[in-house]
Amino acid sequence: MKKKILVIEDNPMIVRTVEFKLSKDGYEVTVAEDGKKALSLIKNTTFDLILTDLMLPFISGKELIEYAKKNLPDTPIIVLSTSTQEDIITNAFNIGVDDFITKPFSPQELSLRVKRTVNSYGNIS
Repeated sequence: MKKKILVIEDNPMIVRTVEFKLSKDGYEVTVAEDGKKALSLIKNTTFDLILTDLMLPFISGKELIEYAKKNLPDTPIIVLSTSTQEDIITNAFNIGVDDFITKPFSPQELSLRVKRTVNSYGNIS
């Protein structure tokens, strides 16, 4: 059974890159372009991994992470962000994210980090 990944990102170029690479790697990819859609998906579907930006329309990535950590503690989360500020990165880890990838990133790096994170959590679905 394919592992299911939720990608929460509002930049269409990044969405296409991530969706293409992860689908090619054999994952089932669902995309949410904003926090409102993402929250609805998180509440109604089980995912093996959540990949999220922090800066999102309607509901922030931080709010989504806090919701997921409270309600889906076994679902790993990787943040994709343009931020290189140490306090933002540290805060993301403090609220429970499993990894932080700074944009721009290489598709190969994304692939390796996703694989490592999904495998370290075993089979959730």
